[in-house]
Amino acid sequence: MKEIKGSNVKLFEGELLRREERNREYLMKLKNVHLLRNFQLEAGRYTGRGSDGTAMNGWEDPSCQLRGHFLGHWLSAAALRYQETGDREIRAKAEVIIDELALCQKDNGGRWACSIPEKYLNWLGVGKMVWAPQYTVHKLFMGLVDCYRILQYPTALEIADKLADWFYDWSGQYTREEFDNILDCETGGMLEVWADLLEITGDEKYRTLLSRYYRGRLFDPLLEGKDVLTNMHANTTIPEVLGCARAYEVTGEEKWLRIVESYWKCAVTDRGYYVTGGQTQGEIWTPRFKLKARLGDKNQEHCTVYNMIRLAEFLFRQTADPAYMHYIELNQQNGIMAQTYWQGIPADGKPGSGLLTYFLPMKAASRKDWAGEMDSFFCCHGTMVQANAAWNQRLFYQDADQLFVTQYVNSELRTQVGDIEVKIGVRQDYMNGSLMTSSENNARQTIGDVASVFANKPDFRKYVLTVSCDRETEFTLNLRIPFWIRKAAKVFVNGELSVETAETNRFVSLKRTWKRGDQVMLIFPIGLEFVTLPDDDSMGAFRYGPDVLAGITREERLLFLESDDPTTELSVDTERQWGDFRTFYRTENQDPGINFVKLNEVGYEPYQIYFKVKRK
Repeated sequence: MKEIKGSNVKLFEGELLRREERNREYLMKLKNVHLLRNFQLEAGRYTGRGSDGTAMNGWEDPSCQLRGHFLGHWLSAAALRYQETGDREIRAKAEVIIDELALCQKDNGGRWACSIPEKYLNWLGVGKMVWAPQYTVHKLFMGLVDCYRILQYPTALEIADKLADWFYDWSGQYTREEFDNILDCETGGMLEVWADLLEITGDEKYRTLLSRYYRGRLFDPLLEGKDVLTNMHANTTIPEVLGCARAYEVTGEEKWLRIVESYWKCAVTDRGYYVTGGQTQGEIWTPRFKLKARLGDKNQEHCTVYNMIRLAEFLFRQTADPAYMHYIELNQQNGIMAQTYWQGIPADGKPGSGLLTYFLPMKAASRKDWAGEMDSFFCCHGTMVQANAAWNQRLFYQDADQLFVTQYVNSELRTQVGDIEVKIGVRQDYMNGSLMTSSENNARQTIGDVASVFANKPDFRKYVLTVSCDRETEFTLNLRIPFWIRKAAKVFVNGELSVETAETNRFVSLKRTWKRGDQVMLIFPIGLEFVTLPDDDSMGAFRYGPDVLAGITREERLLFLESDDPTTELSVDTERQWGDFRTFYRTENQDPGINFVKLNEVGYEPYQIYFKVKRK
């Protein structure tokens, strides 16, 4: 199965387009001189004096051992943006940066092109502590590979291939045990890069590097079914296993796939996750199904969210199991969207936007800690620009004459089934009966039935898929039934009920001869759910469909209930504003009351996700 993306998928979802444009604006705002500074310093090509108050700080400061890591993320994000939109301006900026990296490589002697000195790697070899140099170098490799694959810019591959020669010679001087010791220090996605370059070049040196970077101390116990993750740093191992996934795709060797499957079982199936879909506290995996004691101020590191989404997407392509897409939906709604590019209404002297929060606190009465544009540049700063570069991904897949719709956002797919071009448009019908978006009453006020028929917010979501093809053709349209439906979903084809099902871990398959103008209507019943912790069923969180709700409160609160169903304690609040139905709730019997909003709409307010419930 292959994913359909890039220019073949056009996005119309307003909030996602806003995030893409905000991300693009930020990428273009960062000056080349600042993005390249640490590379130019290492190559002796920077001639400035003293400090520059406008430079990138935090982990990009020249005194930090991870300096320069962000540029690789920038290059990957730029490539993804170009792949979706054909943005020539961002492509030109990327090419200028790559050309300067080539000059840095030349001045470094022809192979080394990095922002840190080679001796950092040699320090690893003698056991001297240094902060994850291979993690830093991997980011450059990643950005170069993405720019070659997507932009087809040959200089990017030339730099990467010459730099790989350095790593081939360096890694070859150690015994297996010595290099295993080196691999115990975070390597980022080096394994993934060697698989990428093996596929691109066919050069056997990359097969050798794959073998050298096989981390047996992690992979072998995983294959034996051992728990090697509890209390271990999460985002050290996720990129390594993503490397195994890529190695399987390139080599076809089953062992790589078994490692990925074992990792998912250990990290997700046998461990559980929070109501958001995320995991970790303080960057480490929790014990298996013991989450209560880990509710803190450093839950759900953004990097782990992003990389686990990537891992789930790989496994979906291998299995077509919709459970992986359920997982992705949760983490996108309550991870990526809750932790990056927040926009709201300024209040209490706080701004109406937030760039990035490294962690998503789940401790009661916590706040999101928003980073600035130039003051941090920690690891999640990098995955932020990649995660928001192209939101038209993970929506559509194809396997011969089988088409899969996996996430429901306003979009349009264009593909070939045999020799016939097929288009599928996906639109959500908001059933609001109005286009009014603000107090400026400039929208057309057409009188119709919808506004009065749906006087209150509907208890279902409605999507309409429209098929367009050059001529009649047979194929199967597979539609994911979301995990969050509260009653049976209904699927109509051209107005007639085709399927009714309450099963959630499945695709509905519609095999027919399709013609231009055929329509599929999906009705997904939606509502509140109280999701308890796996180790305490008296403590849980509210979720509306895929969206986690947060109670706005300055101090930890208990919920005192009058029934056994916690969802009856919440009632709809501020249901309608102008042309939109909104997802706001309030408590019925608490004193004082608590307002609930979607977690991804929380900005600077103190909030609580998990509530202890007690019966009156």
